[in-house]
Amino acid sequence: MGMRRSADEPGVATDARSRPELGGVVLAVACAAQFMVVLDISVVNVALPSIQRALGFDSTSQQWVVNAYALTFAGLLPLGGRLADLFGRKRSYLLGLALFSGASLAGGLANSAGLLIAARAVQGVGAAVLAPATLTILTTTFPEGTQRTRALAMWTAVGIAGGTAGNLVGGVLTEYLSWRWTLLINVPIGTVAILLAARFVAADHTAGTRRRVDVPGAVLATAGLALLAYGIAQAGEQGWDAPSTLTGVLAGLALLGVFAVVESRFAAVPLIPSRLFRIRSVAAGNAAMLLAGACLNPMWMFLTLSMQNVLHYSPIQTGLAFLPHTVVQMAVGARVTPWLMRLLDGRVLIAAGALIAAAGFWWQGDLNPHSGYLTGILGPAIVFSIGSALVNTPLTTAVTSGVATEDAGAASGLMNTTKQVGGALGLAALVTVAATTTTTPEALAADYGRAFDVIAVLMVVVMATAFLLPPQRDRQRARRDASGDGRGSGRAARKAARNEHLIPGNRLHVTGTTTDLE
Repeated sequence: MGMRRSADEPGVATDARSRPELGGVVLAVACAAQFMVVLDISVVNVALPSIQRALGFDSTSQQWVVNAYALTFAGLLPLGGRLADLFGRKRSYLLGLALFSGASLAGGLANSAGLLIAARAVQGVGAAVLAPATLTILTTTFPEGTQRTRALAMWTAVGIAGGTAGNLVGGVLTEYLSWRWTLLINVPIGTVAILLAARFVAADHTAGTRRRVDVPGAVLATAGLALLAYGIAQAGEQGWDAPSTLTGVLAGLALLGVFAVVESRFAAVPLIPSRLFRIRSVAAGNAAMLLAGACLNPMWMFLTLSMQNVLHYSPIQTGLAFLPHTVVQMAVGARVTPWLMRLLDGRVLIAAGALIAAAGFWWQGDLNPHSGYLTGILGPAIVFSIGSALVNTPLTTAVTSGVATEDAGAASGLMNTTKQVGGALGLAALVTVAATTTTTPEALAADYGRAFDVIAVLMVVVMATAFLLPPQRDRQRARRDASGDGRGSGRAARKAARNEHLIPGNRLHVTGTTTDLE
């Protein structure tokens, strides 16, 4: 009797089309990790006062509980993306999840401020390795078309849910258990995800590949982003002409400039291959992603502050007030958006969603101490949640389309980096916009309102940027012709698709097999 070959052995077809029974498990594994990564960006926000009292943070140093994670995450994401290409997506997933879960355990047990900050930084390293691997697993497991769109929609919706649930989860855990559980909760989830990934995610072997990574580039990118964010943040307290502001901004820009030179001229295996930017969907999509990240990530903090400082909600009330955001974005992102993507050009959907979100943020800017929940929170929440849910999935699909399999991890890392960098720099800039010397509810409402107005303007810019993307109909027509459906010459279609950087060649390589494009 012949032995049955496992899905982890090379040569066995393991994409969702040839092994559909594994698709759901792989999707669950990827989404669980993505949920944790995004959750930890916001889950400690509500717990910060308790952390400050327990570990002796002062009012300025406690920000590093958030920034130590956010900056290492954003700065090392390109390196994490390349690790998925060079060492394999399964190995990268397991390594990232182990680092993330172990650092969560260390942070939850920390007895000093320094240890907690160090643990949060290691969490960011683990997240930087893990996040690109989750997206790469999906894009190499599910073939382009309906299956991948549905998988990416669920992955995006779960990520959104992680961001919106962070405040609720943090409030509940802090009030009824301890602030430590905002970190410790990752340990059992991570353990289960590691066991499932080890069993069900297909191994991708890289034998014979020279495994070199661009560590200097990763260090330059991380340091440059950290200094730039620090300089922008200093502007809110010291002014734009202060030495600390100018030093941080100029040093950050200088290091990022050196990073660009190193990547383009000296790196043997660059973190971000320059050829990616020759793909129109990648270049324009990441520009839109940077702007969207500068809006959609920071707005959670300003909403939290508005609820607690202007409307005087408790942590639990604040967390519960975020439920409509989560429900609407999950429902629209996972169900409505994929259906609309079959009917409308992705550019139109992104532009429409950005405009709807802008209207919601402009409405949110009118919040004042006398606003009720229905008109002050719920109404704007429904509008901008629908808009942002319409933007995320088609934008993620555009940014990751037309990329060769060997660059899938780099493209995923670039997309995640762009989004997180936009969020970090956007938050620093918006805090400067909302800076004030008074703390009355009326003054705070006006300050937060200015931040929401700026977010609304940026979303209008996202709408305009969407039309720089290539038309979705052209991509779909090229794929249909390349598959030989009887309409047009297959050879001509494949040539046109390559010229437009829509596919890397005549066939799409997925998880050790060669699959014709649909």
